[in-house]
Amino acid sequence: MASLFSKLVRIARSPQGRRAIEQARRAAKDPRTRQQAKEAVDRLRGRGKGPGAPPPAGR
Repeated sequence: MASLFSKLVRIARSPQGRRAIEQARRAAKDPRTRQQAKEAVDRLRGRGKGPGAPPPAGR
């Protein structure tokens, strides 16, 4: 059975994988997209600005 890494490499080398990687790179360069991603990570970590959320520790 192929390892997870070898499957990921095979996908990344395919035309569809290359398009997905390029799209992700373009999105990562966009400041608005970066801010949206940061806010999503903060919400997942429980640091969101929603009601009842505890304040961030040490900030």
